[in-house]
Amino acid sequence: MEYVTLGSSGLKVSQLCLGTMTFGKGFFSVGSTSQVDANAIVKRALAAGINFFDTANVYSTGDSEVVLGKALKASGVERSRVVVATKVRGRMSADVNDVGLSRGHILDSVEQSLQRLQLEYIDLYQVHGWDPTVPLEETMGALNDLVRWGKVRYIGCSNFSAWQVAKANSIARKRGWARFITYQGYYSLVGRDIEHELIPYCLDQRMGVLTWSPLAGGLLTGKYRKGTPKNTRLAGDLKGFIPHDEQQLATVLVALDVIAAKRKAALSTVALAWLRGRPGVTSVIIGARNLQQLEENLKAAALDLTPAETAKLDEASATPLPYPQWMIQRQTARN
Repeated sequence: MEYVTLGSSGLKVSQLCLGTMTFGKGFFSVGSTSQVDANAIVKRALAAGINFFDTANVYSTGDSEVVLGKALKASGVERSRVVVATKVRGRMSADVNDVGLSRGHILDSVEQSLQRLQLEYIDLYQVHGWDPTVPLEETMGALNDLVRWGKVRYIGCSNFSAWQVAKANSIARKRGWARFITYQGYYSLVGRDIEHELIPYCLDQRMGVLTWSPLAGGLLTGKYRKGTPKNTRLAGDLKGFIPHDEQQLATVLVALDVIAAKRKAALSTVALAWLRGRPGVTSVIIGARNLQQLEENLKAAALDLTPAETAKLDEASATPLPYPQWMIQRQTARN
């Protein structure tokens, strides 16, 4: 396992991060991992060198945090040896104020997350999405207080557009407040939108990039070649959640097949290895319902693709540049 600096901080994290959306019961049928299985998964992840764990308060309405906290306790790992990230923004109850990025909801939510995780502080506290109903000054001020009080060490954001991240960090910079040091976003071989604005911004600002759903909800494992089975979450609660082009998916799977056969690796391992090597990517968030899935994902930490293999996957997954990116590329090519 290799370790990299988390954004502009001095904190080192593993290039693979264990995502725990599957821990607990619920959350669009994603949560299904029991405490016993979660304990085994966390123990194996730690043994493999993973020191970075990601969750959110909204995952199974807090159950994911509870299960992760208990699993870390059961592992016996020292608190200082793990980096724990969680998030705030989603609705946690029917109460009118139990949602969003208001100061009240942030301050209440961090206390509840700390209690569920059985921790005295959270290493990385992330806002889970944009909240158009709350002034950014209120949100960034509350987050800064959490850092100042020692309840949170660093802050990050997820699912923002580039201009929203820039605006938030500009407000924080002007006030001398804590800034977002990480961006967590969707990135996969069939979802490369993040490359157009967000990756360049994060590289320029020295922000770490954490990638969720690197296997596109299972599409890149190859198990859905003949359509999505009716008993899967992609055919149920999460139908249409991961947008993709079927023709492009087929092209990508063909390229993955060739490389996977040559490397004697699973398609998922190759897809994760490709993402691990992308410019700007700090840590790839992997999920696992069981130890078998975890083992395949862990192999990506040691699989370094050749330039030719990377180029093959780049070509198979390429999509036309949007404006103004195609114009910028055209103009700069002539310099």
